[in-house]
Amino acid sequence: MAGVRKYPQELRERATRMAVEVRRDPATCSGALKRIVDQLGVHPETLRTWVKRAEIERETAAASVHWSSNRLHSALDHLIAYEDRYHQQTTSGEVA
Repeated sequence: MAGVRKYPQELRERATRMAVEVRRDPATCSGALKRIVDQLGVHPETLRTWVKRAEIERETAAASVHWSSNRLHSALDHLIAYEDRYHQQTTSGEVA
């Protein structure tokens, strides 16, 4: 059972999204988290934790997509090789 949260999920998502976007731009990066914390009334350590978790989740999702893509390419390679062998057999008369 989930515990009671101090901040609503919507605020958490908004603050995290703002922080991640602002950190990407070097021109606005300096002091960005402090401005967001002040603007939204979130504790600095809380925002830092949210951003860190979001970055980990993004990296995990990217790794999962990469792994799935590799498996798909491998399966496709096997299918193409099978199709080539089948085509060679049918053109040489080995398959009835």
